[in-house]
Amino acid sequence: MSDRLQELAVFARAAESGSFSKAARELGLSQPSVSRIIGELEARLGVKLLLRTTRRITVTDAGALFLTRAREVLADIEDAEDAARGVDSLRGTLRVTMPIVYGTRNIIPRLPKFLAAHPLLRVELSVVDERQDLVAEGTDVAIRLGPLNDSGFGARKLATLPRLLVAAPSYLAGRGTPKTPADLASHDCIFGPGLFGRTTWSFSRNGTEMSVDVRGRICADSGPGVFACVLAGLGIAVTSPIMAGPEIKVGALVPLLKSYKLSPVDVHAVFPGGRRPSTKVRALVDFLAEELR
Repeated sequence: MSDRLQELAVFARAAESGSFSKAARELGLSQPSVSRIIGELEARLGVKLLLRTTRRITVTDAGALFLTRAREVLADIEDAEDAARGVDSLRGTLRVTMPIVYGTRNIIPRLPKFLAAHPLLRVELSVVDERQDLVAEGTDVAIRLGPLNDSGFGARKLATLPRLLVAAPSYLAGRGTPKTPADLASHDCIFGPGLFGRTTWSFSRNGTEMSVDVRGRICADSGPGVFACVLAGLGIAVTSPIMAGPEIKVGALVPLLKSYKLSPVDVHAVFPGGRRPSTKVRALVDFLAEELR
């Protein structure tokens, strides 16, 4: 990489991550090298791009303008290299984050086919339920369920997930099976992150909409935690046929209120704001859109 391009890459990651040490780790440099490169860039431009404190670095107004152009230049170069090689020769690292249950059950099993088509491509996965700062973490694309809160991010809809209620046979044996949504008010419901976390559940039947406020004693901080709780007979949970299919098939979980429809949840691929999706990202998103269609 030329000195000018290295300056742009180092500055962009330091600005996005808010950390010289994180930028150094990601780019395979030492922290003093990152500090020196940024200092030389600022001296050459004659303007302060980053403000350093003991806890974090922040971007100045001039730095924000420079960051926008730096991203564009780096993206153009990457696209030009990918175009020269051809889409079948994508290389480099693709950083992807996804929720645990949906990711492990419906995204990761599809990756062998994608990677077989792109043998020079490396994928770094972050499989977590909490929503990360995509820019600070250097994430290329995130798979997210439900409403999108940041309109400044680019997004593409991949699929729509139907939802359903499930419980373990042991729970139903002790507490009975709800016949209508109103019956849920007297049951223990299990809450978790994202798709699992709402305390008002809305249903439709024959064109009629209804909502019920639910309660429970169990709240888990991850999708797998919710599944473990419902399998243990601790209550009723909201999930999707895709996520709970294996457990329903073997009878470990029982679908409930099948004549009532819960509102579905959209699945999106989300790109960090201010950054044009790279050829690698577009290739993965196109692949997933076709697979999940």
